Amino acid sequence: MGTDQDSGEFVREALGVAERITADGSSPWPVEAGRYRLVGARACPWANRVIITRRLLGLEDAISMGIAGPLHDERSWRFHLAPGNVDPVLGIEYLREAYEKAVPGYDEGVTVPAMVEVASGKVVTNEYALLERDLSTQWRGLHRDGAPDLWTDPEAIDEIGEGIFHDVNNGVYKCGFASSQRAYDRAYDALWSRMDELSEHLSTRRYLVGDSITQADIRLWVTLVRFDAAYHGHFKANRHKLTELPVLWAYARDLFQTPGFGDTIDFDQVKQHYYGVHVSVNPTGIVPKGPDTAGWTTAHGRAELGGRPFGDGTPPGPPPESERVPAIG
Repeated sequence: MGTDQDSGEFVREALGVAERITADGSSPWPVEAGRYRLVGARACPWANRVIITRRLLGLEDAISMGIAGPLHDERSWRFHLAPGNVDPVLGIEYLREAYEKAVPGYDEGVTVPAMVEVASGKVVTNEYALLERDLSTQWRGLHRDGAPDLWTDPEAIDEIGEGIFHDVNNGVYKCGFASSQRAYDRAYDALWSRMDELSEHLSTRRYLVGDSITQADIRLWVTLVRFDAAYHGHFKANRHKLTELPVLWAYARDLFQTPGFGDTIDFDQVKQHYYGVHVSVNPTGIVPKGPDTAGWTTAHGRAELGGRPFGDGTPPGPPPESERVPAIG
């Protein structure tokens, strides 16, 4: 991550390993059960997008998952919550080791999610947007029975997703890491203009595109679920809390209570990461005790708008024991 020295605007680092894993022979990396390990982090919204997609599609048996802890330093994401501080499958302490196996002398950003080939220990890709699409398409042969279609209308999903990415997903970072008042004001205004637009859009429909959950909902939700815990205060995105926005708060609770969403969230790790790692924003490293998370399980009333969460599919089963997160309350 960095900022433009002239404008003070936040600039997201380039993705350093943007390969694809395909079933159609269009890449050197074939779809194969057990060959790859998804490395994510409970704190990271970009990783959360792929983790949710994997859950909904039932790919847990085909793609194992390693979870990096919420804290890291200049050496990258670290498996500091695993026994011995080492990922039990990849045998590494820092995710950077897998990037350097793929690209000797690697000097780009070390990000999650990352798909790592287990046998070689090499990162295959950290291209989260392509990865979540490929999990739905290229990995279709390994989906669970009843897996939902998350790309019911690709054109509409990409159109609404583009605005969500620039103004909301990335927009909160643009607020938080701006180094000039002008850059901050511009990001803040764009964020809240888009949030108001999305609130209006969702006031008469349960989901963003069509009558079931799509990738567009996953993209928006990963920012909403972290909003009050991190972005409102830590990133100064503070016109309102999510809990003060009736439509978006109800929408976010609806998805939180849907299998595959809330069961991927650890609010403590979210706060530990944002407040503990971003020393330029929070130099004391103090992690706030709040906000109260009990409201996430309260009634939302969104079912009255109709829709079928999984379309013609079915809900995923419970997460594997090794991937369960603490209950809130």
